[in-house]
Amino acid sequence: MAAQARNADYYRDNLLSGNRVALARAITAVENDRADAAAVLQTIYGQVGRAQLIGITGAPGAGKSTLVNAVVRELRGQDRKVGVVAVDPSSPFSGGAILGDRIRMSEHGNDDGVFVRSLASRGHLGGLSRAAARVVDVMDAAGMDAIIVETVGTGQSEVEIMEIAQTVVVVCAPGLGDEIQAVKAGILEIADILVVNKADMPLADRTERQLRDAMRARRRDGWEVPVMRTVATTGDGTADLVAKAAEHFARLPAAARVHAARGRMHKLLAATAAEQVRAGVQGLRGEAVDALCEAVLRGEMDYAEAARRAARLAVADPGSGHDPG
Repeated sequence: MAAQARNADYYRDNLLSGNRVALARAITAVENDRADAAAVLQTIYGQVGRAQLIGITGAPGAGKSTLVNAVVRELRGQDRKVGVVAVDPSSPFSGGAILGDRIRMSEHGNDDGVFVRSLASRGHLGGLSRAAARVVDVMDAAGMDAIIVETVGTGQSEVEIMEIAQTVVVVCAPGLGDEIQAVKAGILEIADILVVNKADMPLADRTERQLRDAMRARRRDGWEVPVMRTVATTGDGTADLVAKAAEHFARLPAAARVHAARGRMHKLLAATAAEQVRAGVQGLRGEAVDALCEAVLRGEMDYAEAARRAARLAVADPGSGHDPG
């Protein structure tokens, strides 16, 4: 308890004032569930909900990372402190992030007003690691004015970004063509802003028209989803994109901002509960769990029902082997 109190004092004295060492240490703690993670969470809650949260998602190859780099440059030109949570593919060997986004954003490495953290997706299909919501809250509490969450880019399953970001920017590449019909019921439906990046390439005009047709007369809470053009490598269109994101953020009612924070908390609760149940099921011993496995193997019980019973068993009395039914 004394160590936890010392940790809480350290984060209260340093993290909330924006100390970069404390910020890095806090993010590592919550990402890896270290012993001082509880002290970090105790410190930050009640201190979140002030930052503008922008989610940038889209299919691989659309130029998301380069666009994030350009957006950070524009925000820094406005003297705003920026945090970036870049969810990278996981290394198949270490499980850690490959860090491609951090390499692409190296121009901001010496800027004390920018903090970039790469997180491993760790095979999470939604493109967001379980730690991403926590890291966003830590950056928020540390005084970041804007936080950008860039997802790994796995297609329609990226809709989880809605649980974290207040403004979702979906980035498309020229030549999307008929694929729009296939994805518009998925990832395009979550967009607050649509961007055709690499707009200096052939087919950009056609892609823009197709996106406008797909979004025609569609509004989200009174917001007409714009289709914008950018060339991230040169910065063309970035200022307009940042301005449009600021406009969307300004239009959000206070309840919507609370909803975003609540959504992050919901995600944390669900992830934590799932981890606890999984650990409980993995630790089960006894005749009851053996009987469940045998019933599935013999075809007498389907896998989903066996999993539900195992979860109830783990929660009711872990390790006892007693099946609550």
